[in-house]
Amino acid sequence: MAEEHPQQRLIQGSPYVDDDGAADPVLVTALRQYGAGACSYPEVLAALAGARLLVPVVALLGEVEVDDAGLAHDKTSDMATVLLTAPDGRRALLAFSGTDTLRAWDPEARPVPVAAHLAAATAVQEGADALVVDVSSGHRLTVGGADLPRLAAGWRPVRVADGGWAWLGSDDAAGSPEGTGTGG
Repeated sequence: MAEEHPQQRLIQGSPYVDDDGAADPVLVTALRQYGAGACSYPEVLAALAGARLLVPVVALLGEVEVDDAGLAHDKTSDMATVLLTAPDGRRALLAFSGTDTLRAWDPEARPVPVAAHLAAATAVQEGADALVVDVSSGHRLTVGGADLPRLAAGWRPVRVADGGWAWLGSDDAAGSPEGTGTGG
């Protein structure tokens, strides 16, 4: 008789265990240059594609309990990522380059370090129209349209021989190779 073993599950550790929250200098330089008009959208996307971002998680009050003295106390709360909703109904997942820009936006938010493609994948999964990086800074970047699912699939913008830009990735990851150019 064969011996039965319970299914083993391995918990994958974060590659950012020793992350101190500092922003990637290459990404911050590209974001600042883009904000100042000194680099193109594909150039800043290329810097973003390989970066670690901090996705903010905030506490949402669930139930409130009132004690005998009439004072309200948190009974339950949930942690949630933050989606920004524009007046026209479009939604964006927020992410930050480092703890400094995250704290400037909300000092109470908890940073969750993730690769940029995973932040983009979370935005797609949540039905968001965009990923907004460093929303409260002078170098905000919005990734939307066809660029969002391509970034989510792990594609990377690359400079091609003629000086233009294209996405590099597998055909089955985020659409066909037709129309793979980036804006800008």
